[in-house]
Amino acid sequence: MKQRFLIPLAVFFVLVIFLAIGLTLNPRDLPSPLKDKPAPAFTLPQLAAADKTFSPTDLKGKVWLLNVWASWCVSCRQEHPLLVSFSKQNDLPIIGLNYKDQGADAKNWLARFGDPYLLSAVDADGRVGINYGVYGVPETYVIDKAGTIRMKHTGPITPESLKTQILPLVAELSK
Repeated sequence: MKQRFLIPLAVFFVLVIFLAIGLTLNPRDLPSPLKDKPAPAFTLPQLAAADKTFSPTDLKGKVWLLNVWASWCVSCRQEHPLLVSFSKQNDLPIIGLNYKDQGADAKNWLARFGDPYLLSAVDADGRVGINYGVYGVPETYVIDKAGTIRMKHTGPITPESLKTQILPLVAELSK
């Protein structure tokens, strides 16, 4: 009779263990199926010069960041001062992917808050964002010299995430 109660008790303890593990995980750390795979190819017009285009192949041979942003994004406003400061202190190219935004709004936003980007590509319909697996803005991708996505950071970049995750990876990839 006592063995009959052991099975539900064992199942209960297994569930408690899984719950405890789940509670220690960061809900912002969404795994990207594109990690360690080539960055999806695209060619988009540039925000500042619509007659010019940008493609990830333009930066082959360099480590760079792709930061998905929009003027309507509240969280983008949160991380933007950090990106502006970082861009002034470092030579790491930051490419903006202006996501589902109005061109005039995006230009005014950059003029008002500063422009940390080497350039911003315009993803007006969001198709490139879909190819990159964008869940929402902001998102930032670290792309290596070969054009491979090495990291996806979901949500606003913080000083801590920049210092402990992004910069060490960039330093390793830049060797």
